[in-house]
Amino acid sequence: MPAPDYVLKLRKKIGNDPLWVPGVRGVVVDAAGRVLLAQRADNRQWALVSGMLEPGEQPARGLVREIFEETAVVAEPERVVSVGAVGPFTYPNGDVCEFLDVVFLCRYVSGTARVNDDESVAVGWFGIDELPELMAGHLTSIHRALASAEAAHFEP
Repeated sequence: MPAPDYVLKLRKKIGNDPLWVPGVRGVVVDAAGRVLLAQRADNRQWALVSGMLEPGEQPARGLVREIFEETAVVAEPERVVSVGAVGPFTYPNGDVCEFLDVVFLCRYVSGTARVNDDESVAVGWFGIDELPELMAGHLTSIHRALASAEAAHFEP
């Protein structure tokens, strides 16, 4: 995913050192119970739509923005599924990031799923029984989102 301007400015100051970044991930489900997935351009893996938040951006609003930017789908967050730390990840340029990951269950509202920017090479709806191999942790997020839970999951 392309880094927001504020991250690029920070990287000029700290180089490749570890950076803590707030992120969001969405389990978007349509009326047929299918889940929206994107095949990432950077590693060609299938994943839930995710992204970095801008400074001061509310997580739910940031996720709605990311979903639309990447897939042309309008979604509405319904509940927080989980909150946790993900990473660290070392990118090909040597940058190290760890993410505070807030996962939401979202309801499809409108739009036709398509590749809408350069972050994905494919986008599609998948039934639970036809999911492709997913990035680590994404299948767990789907199962948690679709389970009837009264509270968000977190590690103590």
